[in-house]
Amino acid sequence: MEDINIKITDRDGVTHEIVAPTDMAMNLMEVVRSYELAPEGTIGVCGGMAMCASCQCYVHSDTELPEMSDDEEAMLSEAFDVKDNSRLGCQIQMTPDMEGLEVELAPES
Repeated sequence: MEDINIKITDRDGVTHEIVAPTDMAMNLMEVVRSYELAPEGTIGVCGGMAMCASCQCYVHSDTELPEMSDDEEAMLSEAFDVKDNSRLGCQIQMTPDMEGLEVELAPES
């Protein structure tokens, strides 16, 4: 399998160029946690079940993402600081199709 290159801007405005594995079934939220780009306990609070929006991010690239699930849509409808390009990081799997993905972590709610 191949690794992919993505860019993640943390909540302090610092952009990190990350190499993410595509063979470990990781999602974007888990990548953020593994690289410690957000303080412990501030991202992925629900464990990646689309139930808390702590991993909300803004997608800045034109990367084609999987369609939003009903659970993700419902959670974002109740979240703070939601924009048109908001997605939950736990719902974005690291696959070869995500090469070049650029996201910014939403402010902590």
